[in-house]
Amino acid sequence: MTRLIVLALSVTFAQQAAFAAPVTAMGSTALALAAVVTLHSPLVRAYDKRVIARLFGGQTNFGFTPNRTISVTADKATCKTSNVDITQRSCELTFHVGKRALTGREANEFSATALAAGATSEGAAGSIIESISKVACTIDPNEIMKKAGGGAECTFEIGQ
Repeated sequence: MTRLIVLALSVTFAQQAAFAAPVTAMGSTALALAAVVTLHSPLVRAYDKRVIARLFGGQTNFGFTPNRTISVTADKATCKTSNVDITQRSCELTFHVGKRALTGREANEFSATALAAGATSEGAAGSIIESISKVACTIDPNEIMKKAGGGAECTFEIGQ
């Protein structure tokens, strides 16, 4: 009986350790995640938001300061979609200086992008929930403009 309890506890701790493992997204997926975080972030300068939006929109024919990158961060993002009331979807993004609530299309866009980047979803009492934390993206516009697949990298942890 003691072995069974110890085994169950060790499996639980192993699952929790794996659950918080960092995920790295690179290339187009990282640019997409950075773009949807940037859109709602109070921490990213307006100029940098425009640069990321242009890059994500496929526009690469503009100059950008050499040897400069754009950092995009979020403390946490939690998205919920109801599988009972299919009209309900929401996300809450937490930044160092505050929170931003998303609903409808914006929430769906964020949720789908996070899933594409490697987030996982869980079901709970009529809801599907995705949660990521410690989001940190680095965007190098000059590298992206080379069109060789580089210049965007994001890391995050699955769960809170």
